[in-house]
Amino acid sequence: MFLDKLQEQLNQNKSLFIGEDTAFRSAVLIPLVQVENEWHVLFEVRATTMRKQPGDICFPGGKIDATDESPLAAALRETYEELGVDTQKVTVLGQLSPFVAFPSFVIYPFIGIIDYDQIIHSYNKEEVAEVFTVPVKWLLDYEPYMHLVSLQPMPSTDFPFEKIMNGAGYQWRTRSMEEWFFDYEKYTIWGFTARILKHFIEMIKEG
Repeated sequence: MFLDKLQEQLNQNKSLFIGEDTAFRSAVLIPLVQVENEWHVLFEVRATTMRKQPGDICFPGGKIDATDESPLAAALRETYEELGVDTQKVTVLGQLSPFVAFPSFVIYPFIGIIDYDQIIHSYNKEEVAEVFTVPVKWLLDYEPYMHLVSLQPMPSTDFPFEKIMNGAGYQWRTRSMEEWFFDYEKYTIWGFTARILKHFIEMIKEG
């Protein structure tokens, strides 16, 4: 009886990873647009007045709210709020694998086609300083470069060292985070946006 119940629960478990239900969850749209009959990827430059990541280059997106029916609904809502694109006018092509940036932070990327002519006249100037596009062909030919960032664990002052082997002398495992960079004209795409972009381009190449 116990094993039958356990198997049923395992089959119903839809979490992608342990901690997904409590992680900070965000969703983004990778917008594909046509510029002079050529496919481009569209990016935003965040307004310098934004409290978080001012001036950074990103995809439209943001935190998944409790009122959002799904990560896709959140990505489409944010795209409307930032770019003024009607959610009904986005042709959603599919979803990439979620990007688990940290155990407490996950991003759900989607790919969709939007109308570039509509965006350049309607984007939200309070959140977006400007938009620009990069040809897909250029991205397929470009070789991004990478730098490592070392991450050192920092236990809190009340951490119970007396309960673990070697106490305060415990050898914490350090790790390095890859930071990828794409330089296009005057723009540098890096951070989580570059990681998602790199995965997207590699998927196209594999296909």
